[in-house]
Amino acid sequence: MKAIDNKELILALDELEKEKGIKKSYVIEAIETALVTAYKRNFDALENVRVDMDKDTGATHIYSIKEVMENANDDALEISLEEAHKINKELKVGDQVDIEIVPRNFGRIAAQTAKQVIIQKLREVERDLIFNEFNDRKGEIVSGMIQKADKNIVVMDLGRLEGIMPAKEQIPTEKYKVNEKIKGYVVDVERGLKGVPQVIVSRSHPDFVRKLLELEIPEIYEGVIEIKSVSRDAGNRSKVAVYSPDPNIDPVGSCVGQRGIRIQNIINELNGEKIDVIEWNEDPSIFISSALLPAKIMAIDLKEEEKFAQVIVPDDQLSLAIGKAGQNARLAARLTNWKIDIKSESQFREILEKGQEESNKEEE
Repeated sequence: MKAIDNKELILALDELEKEKGIKKSYVIEAIETALVTAYKRNFDALENVRVDMDKDTGATHIYSIKEVMENANDDALEISLEEAHKINKELKVGDQVDIEIVPRNFGRIAAQTAKQVIIQKLREVERDLIFNEFNDRKGEIVSGMIQKADKNIVVMDLGRLEGIMPAKEQIPTEKYKVNEKIKGYVVDVERGLKGVPQVIVSRSHPDFVRKLLELEIPEIYEGVIEIKSVSRDAGNRSKVAVYSPDPNIDPVGSCVGQRGIRIQNIINELNGEKIDVIEWNEDPSIFISSALLPAKIMAIDLKEEEKFAQVIVPDDQLSLAIGKAGQNARLAARLTNWKIDIKSESQFREILEKGQEESNKEEE
C-alpha cells in the first residue's frame, strides 16, 4: 500500500526550524507519537503500532508490530510462524515483525494530528520565550491593569501574560480595584497550569521601594548614590540607608529633593507610606543613631561580636525611639542588621543602681 505523503508538512517544518528555532526532528518525533495515539483512538485498534515519518519527504509509514508464534491466538498482537515466513523466511518463534498498514482515511487524520502537534509546539515555544523574557526581568518593576482583585489574590494584565499578586505580597493598607493601573515588583516567574508562565508580583517587598528610588532618582540609577539597605513595614513606614563616596554629594538631600518632591513621588506611589532616608555610615554607632531618627540618642554601647547595641535615650524620647508597636526600633534593627535594645535614661540609672546595690551586698 502507498504510504501517506506530505511534502508541504516538511516544508512547513523546515520553515519552523529556521524562523522559530523548533527542531524538525523534535516535531517529527512528537507527530509520530501523536499518530500512534490517533490511530488507536480512531480505529479502536488493540495492536501495537509504530509510526515512521520520513524527515525529507514527509512519507508516513504505519506498522503493526506482531510477535511470531507457532500458532497465533491473538491476531492483533501475534502472527503465526507460517504467515511470518511469507514475509521473511528467516523469522522464528519469539521474533517481532513489523507489518505495514495504511488504514482508510488515515491521511486526513494524519494531517489533522500533525497540525495540532505543530500548533502545540508553537505554543510551547511562545511560552518559553515569554517565560525567559520575564525571567530576565526578575527584580524589575512592571505596570499592569488589574483584572481581578480580592483579599486572596490580585491578577494583573501585563500584556503578554498575567501577573499574580498573592495576599502576602500586597500592601495591607491598600485596596485594589478592577481596571486600576498599578506598579509591582517582579519577585519570581513560575510555570502555571499547562506550562503557562505566571509572574509573581509584589508591592510589599522592600526592594519595591529600592527600585522606585532608582527610577525616581538619577543619581542612584547612575551609581553616584548607593542604597546600602532597606527595611520596610509595608503600608506604614520604610527606612532607606543611602551613601555616596563623593564628599560633595549629599545623598539624603539628593534623594529627598527640593521641598521633598522626589521622595513625595514615591510616597504617592505607595499611597502615603512614610519613608525615612538616612545616611549610611561605616561607624555602627553613628549608623544606628541615624537609623533611630527622629529620636535623639544619648549614648550607645556596642558589642561587636554579638552585633548588639545598647542604646540610651532621654526619658521623653523613649516612645519615639521605640515607635508605635515597636516599629521604629524594629525597622532600625533590620536596616542596620544589629540587635538593638533601647532604654531610657531613668531605666538605665535604675539598672546601674540595682547593680551597685547587689555589688555592695556581695562585698558585705
